[in-house]
Amino acid sequence: MTRGPRNVSDWSCALTLNEQRRVVEGASADLADAIRRGADLRVGTQFRHNEHIDTTSGCDELVEEVAEFAVTYLVEDRWTSGVMTLRQPVELPKGFGPRPSMSYFLYNEDGTQAIARLHMDGGATVGLPGASTVDEPPGMSKYHALDGWDGETNSPSHNFIYDFETFRYHVCDRWEEVLSHDASGQVQSGSFEALRAAFVAGRAVKIGVSGLCDDLSDNGEVLAHELFVEIGSGYLYTERSLFIAGSHPIVRVRPATPMIYKSHGWDAGWLVVHTDGTVVYRRCDPYSLRFDDRTFRCATRWFVA
Repeated sequence: MTRGPRNVSDWSCALTLNEQRRVVEGASADLADAIRRGADLRVGTQFRHNEHIDTTSGCDELVEEVAEFAVTYLVEDRWTSGVMTLRQPVELPKGFGPRPSMSYFLYNEDGTQAIARLHMDGGATVGLPGASTVDEPPGMSKYHALDGWDGETNSPSHNFIYDFETFRYHVCDRWEEVLSHDASGQVQSGSFEALRAAFVAGRAVKIGVSGLCDDLSDNGEVLAHELFVEIGSGYLYTERSLFIAGSHPIVRVRPATPMIYKSHGWDAGWLVVHTDGTVVYRRCDPYSLRFDDRTFRCATRWFVA
């Protein structure tokens, strides 16, 4: 709550890594500071077509990619990770990949990467959750698989590093924090009136929810974390001073530094968040695709742009 909104075109590069994932410009602290303020995140990378897409091709054309990470995480108030939440597999330069699925790519501030796929084509699954092998694409020397999980289920995942020529972490620092409340809805800073005024004026709203992934802990160790996502719809109850927001899709991931995918360490869904601290999570089980609603109490920060 230190400043007002900035111009929506204020994209800047907070951090740049080289092919060895060493910092060449900016700093991870600069990236964390922006994400803490609710900044949007896009990551730009560079690769050669015949090194990353088709290793049998004679085309060594440089390809520039910039991708949106609509869900961002700040872990222990210092570590930044982002997840692509709306991506289907793409087969360049033709079109889509062979199996319809959500491709939940996860990038960390240190250039480590991961992907979890949520298959949506109704194909049969025969395996159980657990460690699995990862087949590295032949001839792709810049691709390094770290581990794999749930390979024969509906939601295979693996952690990896691809040696992109550069990693650029772009942020749009356009959000203004107008309200912060604890898990019981007690205001910590800002005001409900400031949120109300911005909402009815048509401004976009974003939330930072603390502790949402605590139940994904596998050994009792819970790391402090905040998940940021924009809302799609909002509802203002004018007499009871209650604001309710439906989020864009989210992917929950077990907090870690770096964040990784692992069996039972992630899921996906949507949030309905209340200014009284109530958070309802409509969770999709990655293995069965069955849904259930879970209710939490979470401290939340509200941003507008």
